[in-house]
Amino acid sequence: MIKTATTPHLQIALVTIARSTFDVEFAQLMADTVATNLTQANHTLVGTGAELLMDGSAVEDAIATLSSHTFDLVIILQASFADSTMAVQIAEAIRPRGIPLLLWAVPEERSGSRLRLNSLCGINLAGHAFTRHGIDYDYLLAAPDDPTALEKIAILARAGHARRLLRQTRIGLVGQHPVGFETCSYSSETFATLFGAQIVPLPLQHALDRARVASVEQRDAFVQRVAEVADNLNTLDQEGVQGTAGVYVALREYADMEQLDGVAVRCWPEYFTELGCAACGAMSMLNEELTPASCEADIHGTLTLVLLRALSNDHTFITDLVSVDAEDDTATLWHCGLAPISMADPDFPISTTVHSNRRLPLLFEFPLRPGRITIARLSQVHPNQGAAGFQLVVGGGEMVQAPRGFGGTCGTVRFDRPATEVFDTVMREGLEHHFCIVYGDYRAELHAFARLIGLPVVELS
Repeated sequence: MIKTATTPHLQIALVTIARSTFDVEFAQLMADTVATNLTQANHTLVGTGAELLMDGSAVEDAIATLSSHTFDLVIILQASFADSTMAVQIAEAIRPRGIPLLLWAVPEERSGSRLRLNSLCGINLAGHAFTRHGIDYDYLLAAPDDPTALEKIAILARAGHARRLLRQTRIGLVGQHPVGFETCSYSSETFATLFGAQIVPLPLQHALDRARVASVEQRDAFVQRVAEVADNLNTLDQEGVQGTAGVYVALREYADMEQLDGVAVRCWPEYFTELGCAACGAMSMLNEELTPASCEADIHGTLTLVLLRALSNDHTFITDLVSVDAEDDTATLWHCGLAPISMADPDFPISTTVHSNRRLPLLFEFPLRPGRITIARLSQVHPNQGAAGFQLVVGGGEMVQAPRGFGGTCGTVRFDRPATEVFDTVMREGLEHHFCIVYGDYRAELHAFARLIGLPVVELS
């Protein structure tokens, strides 16, 4: 199924606790205001919302309500002071879901008279209890309409949304990675245990055979789409163009039939040697359709693409770092030609071309558009250590407008740290040669996701 980029409504479970010995009317006002502001921020609220829960029985009913909903974040709003019993009940009930949990207290005016809510002390008590129970949490001390509070909630909810989606993720593996590419090695067991994701294997020969028998109508539909964005398609070898069209048909059918969230494809040498074409253009179109695709059968690379798409619901691209220029402090992120065409700089033409080494079509060729980017990689360099040796590489930078540095799809980036320092980190940490990018700044969400999974973070830039 071809997807389009839309902003999802994040699902937030709001549970409000209070105690009758405090100012109940004021506590209710705080709860109602929180619920209103979350709804106005385009979130979908589930749970008991602004209803004040004041005893264990009410909390049990709330937990039963939550059991029938999916959600990306749980907010326990401490509308007034209460002991930690109810908060722990809720936290223990949702713990198996692996969803972020946020304690929220509202500040109180120093009026010189009654302490009406004592909300801060409530989350202090709950936080201590959570720590003793080994429950991870975050917190807020903010007014119900504080924009920084709403931004933090969105960040945590996006991380929770990504965590929830990865637990349902199915990634197709077409063939095995080439010999000598340890960067693309994987363990199906670790994949399932740590991330909850599933690898769905497809024998390479089956994929090649399916590409060969794609119908003329299916191939023509792909060629027509390419011709709409690139005006030089007729200059390429048409037999090779038809070959790439068949590859797209086979991969698209595989993704739809198996309900895949992404694919990792052994793109060479067999597509060149057996079909006389490149797989790059087909994977570019999959990336454009929000079905993340990576080359060289890079499973962890594809999962990183899925992670970035889950956070942003936008197009993603797997790339090599191929050039570092110390003088102008930029670097080149490049790959043969599988970037989604939505990433193309509109001030430059999109062309089709042949693979730079194999001299066979079909690839796209364009520079990436300028703008803020986030860089990430689920990296496994110490497989015998905690979390199966995984770490999350996180970086950021600005894609600057520049002509293509090399053939294919590539961009000139100015990292948030000097480019030479970024490269030094890559080499000294022994990181993989593939990195993933998405437009926008999602570093905070990636840090929140890493905390949920229990992964250390390597700061790239």
